[in-house]
Amino acid sequence: MVDIPLDTDRAAARSIGEEIRAELRRQGRSVVWFARELSCDRTTCYRIFRSHSIDTLLLWRISRILDRDFFDRYRCCLPPRSGKDATNM
Repeated sequence: MVDIPLDTDRAAARSIGEEIRAELRRQGRSVVWFARELSCDRTTCYRIFRSHSIDTLLLWRISRILDRDFFDRYRCCLPPRSGKDATNM
């Protein structure tokens, strides 16, 4: 198993849930609006805001709803792709 260091500045600053909530606030959107767009209840939204990890499909949906690439947070931590592996993905 290989340890991949996270971008410590960003990872330590806030969890993915906190980052989602901060973006929602930055856009001036309410939790009610977010719940409606995500087709869930407010309780689920608050659970997301407390999360330190998140399902990829859910993160993709949230990224689309808020028009922000939340995957960028993790992309910086991946090793560079090269050679044969890079073309097969």
